[in-house]
Amino acid sequence: MSEHTKVFEEKMEKSLANLKNELLGIRAGRANTHILDKVMVEAYGMDMPINQVANISVPEARVICIQPFDASTLKAIERGINAADIGINPNSDGKVIRLVFPELDEERRKALTKDVKKLGEDCKIAIRNVRRDAMDNAKKLEKNGDITEDEKKNLENDIQKITDKHIEAVDKAVDAKAKEVMSI
Repeated sequence: MSEHTKVFEEKMEKSLANLKNELLGIRAGRANTHILDKVMVEAYGMDMPINQVANISVPEARVICIQPFDASTLKAIERGINAADIGINPNSDGKVIRLVFPELDEERRKALTKDVKKLGEDCKIAIRNVRRDAMDNAKKLEKNGDITEDEKKNLENDIQKITDKHIEAVDKAVDAKAKEVMSI
């Protein structure tokens, strides 16, 4: 790939990485520590990611255990989890916080699958917007005399190949997550 396509491919990669990160936050009935990635805890006079103030583990398939490094931060961790609105109430025994994931019913699974597909579509739109910008850039390069018409055609073909590759990756990620959500 040429230096003309590199910047656009990087933008598509960022869109794909963002989608994968969003998909990690969608719970599928199994405990997944990534649901806590957005949880911030007010401790020691500043907001900190939860993984910097507590040990996070998954002792059972549907339970996340959060053990604070410092017992005085327990209440702050609970507040952080509630503020992040992850859809699960923390249960505390004074030493450890447990997040118990309920079994998902069929209706909720279908709703989550729709959410997954919507995230995938949004990512595809972002990738297509990058492709449009890349195609416009190729036309501009030809108009300015920086590349020939044949080079522009080759560049447009390269851009389309890169786009197709990223759209296929989005479809694979969405299908895998939808399958995970629908499996019981």
